[in-house]
Amino acid sequence: MLYIERDNSGKIISLHNKPEAGANEQKSIVDEEILEFLNRNVDTDPRVQLLSLSDIGIIRILEDLINLLVRKNIILFTELPEEAQEKIRNRKRLREKIDPDHLMVDDIL
Repeated sequence: MLYIERDNSGKIISLHNKPEAGANEQKSIVDEEILEFLNRNVDTDPRVQLLSLSDIGIIRILEDLINLLVRKNIILFTELPEEAQEKIRNRKRLREKIDPDHLMVDDIL
């Protein structure tokens, strides 16, 4: 979901990944109004922009899924390629420094 900000005439003037002042209306990333906004304001294909906006959420889901599979001993972390292990470890360290109490998918299962 995206959060949109509108001008006085009701046109979308900005998109956000999280609610912000003036941007608390939610829209799906495939909403026609979002596509129109991107067509007016982005030089690249709007579908490319939408994929980019959704990448952050997908990355987090994949991280949580990997953590869950490791915790349940379905896969071993060391079975992942070394580069993948290092990237996951680095992101985990960063997330812990930013918000150590953040709830993850495997915390609720």
